[in-house]
Amino acid sequence: MDGHGEMGLIGENFDPGFVGRMKEDGYEIRSESDNFDVASGDDQDAAADGPSKKKKYHRHTPRQIQELESFFKECPHPDEKQRMELSRRLGLEGKQIKFWFQNRRTQMKTQLERHENVILRQENDKLRAENDLLKQAMTTPICNSCGGPAVPGEISYEQHQLRIENARLKDELTRICALTNKFLGRPLSSSGSPIPPHSLNSNLELAVGRNGFGGLNNAGTSLPMGFEFGDGSMMPIVKPMVNEMQYDRSAFVDVALSAMDELIKMAQMDNPLWIKGLGGGMESLNVEEYKRNFSSCIGMKSSSYATEATKATGLVYLRGLALVEALMDANRWVEMFPCMISRAATIDVLSSGTGVTRDNELQVMDAEFQVLSPLVPVRQVRFIRFCKQHSEGVWAVVDVSIDPSQDATDTHMFPNCRRLPSGCVIQDVDTKCSKITWVEHSEYDDNAVHHLLQPLLSSGFGFGAHRWLATLQRQCDCMAILMSQDIPGENNTGITPAGRKSMIKLAQRMTYNFCAGVCASSIHKWDKLSVGNVGEDVRVMTRKNINDPGEPHGVVLSAATSVWMPVTQERLFDFLRDERMRSEWDILSNGGPMQEMVHVAKGMGHGNCVSLLRGSVSVLLPRLVKTYAADIFDFLLSNSIPPFLYFTCVFFVLGFMAPFHARLQAINANENNMLILQETWSDASGALVVYAPVDISSMSVVMNGGDSAYVALLPSGFAILPGISPSYHGGRSESNGALVKPEIDGSIVSGCLLTVGFQILVNNVPTAKLTVESVETVNNLISCTIQKIKAALTVT
Repeated sequence: MDGHGEMGLIGENFDPGFVGRMKEDGYEIRSESDNFDVASGDDQDAAADGPSKKKKYHRHTPRQIQELESFFKECPHPDEKQRMELSRRLGLEGKQIKFWFQNRRTQMKTQLERHENVILRQENDKLRAENDLLKQAMTTPICNSCGGPAVPGEISYEQHQLRIENARLKDELTRICALTNKFLGRPLSSSGSPIPPHSLNSNLELAVGRNGFGGLNNAGTSLPMGFEFGDGSMMPIVKPMVNEMQYDRSAFVDVALSAMDELIKMAQMDNPLWIKGLGGGMESLNVEEYKRNFSSCIGMKSSSYATEATKATGLVYLRGLALVEALMDANRWVEMFPCMISRAATIDVLSSGTGVTRDNELQVMDAEFQVLSPLVPVRQVRFIRFCKQHSEGVWAVVDVSIDPSQDATDTHMFPNCRRLPSGCVIQDVDTKCSKITWVEHSEYDDNAVHHLLQPLLSSGFGFGAHRWLATLQRQCDCMAILMSQDIPGENNTGITPAGRKSMIKLAQRMTYNFCAGVCASSIHKWDKLSVGNVGEDVRVMTRKNINDPGEPHGVVLSAATSVWMPVTQERLFDFLRDERMRSEWDILSNGGPMQEMVHVAKGMGHGNCVSLLRGSVSVLLPRLVKTYAADIFDFLLSNSIPPFLYFTCVFFVLGFMAPFHARLQAINANENNMLILQETWSDASGALVVYAPVDISSMSVVMNGGDSAYVALLPSGFAILPGISPSYHGGRSESNGALVKPEIDGSIVSGCLLTVGFQILVNNVPTAKLTVESVETVNNLISCTIQKIKAALTVT
């Protein structure tokens, strides 16, 4: 049995680092006089010849033992070639080397079993003592207030059994409510339980036993380093369902250890395993070299699946321990990568780690990964997440998909994606900075992806390591900026520090809802629509909002599509975020430029900010003339004004005549009552421009630090992805088997992909029927917006 297999027998919560602690506690394994002698090959031969032959002993020299011990630490299972090399170097026979390693492994296993037995005996004694205390507490309950007996007399056997059954039923009800909340997308309260209130805190329930992880249900959702405003209100919180599923835990421990070993090796290796790009940024995997060095730990790859594997390295302004905490908490993980993860939940905690840290913590998780385009299916993955501290200031977090054959509870028996050992190695550089090496390795169903987006995914720009690292760097920069008192370039007249935090929190919720509408996340229950005159590249969906205060009540219609734009990401991003150019494409601008009222910086990068925009009053006059042309014409005729004086009189009437002056003020007030909340960011992974109309009175509350959860908004906007020319199809190099990746600054990347998404309220009555005219309107809105953008940029 190999080393991992022996470790898998030790138990569910086995700590892989406990062997090192054995040595520190005095269990050092020695090879000479302190332990039983390790027989040489001559001893084995003598035993095989029979009892009639006198045993011939041969003791190894100290130098031979030292060499063998050193090699055993590096490789306890040498192959034939390695044994022959040792035999030649040490002057021993091959059989002597072979038997020495066999005996050494047996000795190691004996030590491990002895140590395990000691631990199990201690645990057994502790459990017996706790059981005796609980039995005593059941028979003689004590009142916390007076110290006297809580119940006069002993509890009858029937009453004792009823309380046990009540506790069991309550646990079952809690578990069913958690399942309902997950799969139906709406909470189901268990407050209607017939269990009397006093039984919730009874000593009997402590004796019967809960799942032991109740504290995890209150896991905080705030990001590290002072990102406290991310309290999870911007997204539905999916609480961990701990110990709900049953797995072959020992097998999962073996898979986690193998995946961690593979991640560390892949992060440390360079050429020929990784082929660097021309720009020196993202590295791509040499598939043939990978097959020669690693074996799959989750089964064979499907013939219809494509492979994507990338590596990226960079610095982030965040301590390693803080990043580990965010990665091991499902809700904080989603908040850290809101545009990449639509949903995540901890299904089970197989090992809760050691001490107060996440070292050796092992979880089973569910997640949905997304690219901001309706043409790329959401990737639903169930995987193991394992965290390990390798040394002081060095951590690693690895993910690996669960083989469906090992998970009978998985409803996705044929997932559209498999996550091979992927994750990050984190190394503290100083007290404020960490070096991150990120590895992404997946296999996915290429046939389910639209042909326009296939080059993006095969190149690694869709789900690649550089996208995770760029997002992490941008989020850490944002946290550093928000904690800084001196923020350059901000225009925050009339906004308090608490208001700035509340405003960014509202923008987070807006961006999260925009991504959910574009990618059809399961967090929101969308119904897809098929309309004959709507193109296949346009996804139209609808849902009803009845009780969510963060959105208008009624029927919500969402439409999104992705198109190829033969312009650079920077040029398109600058055009869309510029409020002065907004009239070129936005119907909310009313045909004129907009003004930026508030600017909140979210990073030092180009255009990373949250803004409040309002329409210019100068465009109201021509609109007023058009709106009230009939009234103006009647006024001119009734006063017998000559036609050549009409133009002069129009301005006179609108500006000074009392009957129209009141209307002008009313329209100005109505226009000024609407603001545009906008969030923009851009990095190496892409860019985003998201906006939503908001009421000025609601924003006044937010800018003074009020609760933003009750500001109703429906987001629309644009996502810009690094573009691969539609003529690019990817492939492998015939010389070395490396996956060919285009460069951002190369000739293949000659444009970008633009995703346009709109969410509109078509009826404020939730029970209203959706009409075909509404669908056609939003479809025409998308087409018209794209055409206006192309015309403004003079592209076709």
